[in-house]
Amino acid sequence: MSTLAMNEVEISINADDLNALEQRVLRTVDLLKQEREARANAEQNSNTLQQLLDEQSVQLTQTQEQLRALEGEREHVRQRVERLLKQLDEISA
Repeated sequence: MSTLAMNEVEISINADDLNALEQRVLRTVDLLKQEREARANAEQNSNTLQQLLDEQSVQLTQTQEQLRALEGEREHVRQRVERLLKQLDEISA
């Protein structure tokens, strides 16, 4: 085989290798774009969920404070009712 024929074979092989490499690079770039987009979406979802969690935490704290106030109020009413019932028992006796 002449040197010219061998160079043509090498060039065609190199061109095939280059095309294969180009395809791999393009696939890698596409995958990278997809992963970056997925990461951005995940970060946005995370931020949204964190904001909702913060709001729920504030609401939970307020609800717990209201519950404690209502429990205290209920205890006060219970004591008053017991005192009134005791007075009624004393009157009846």
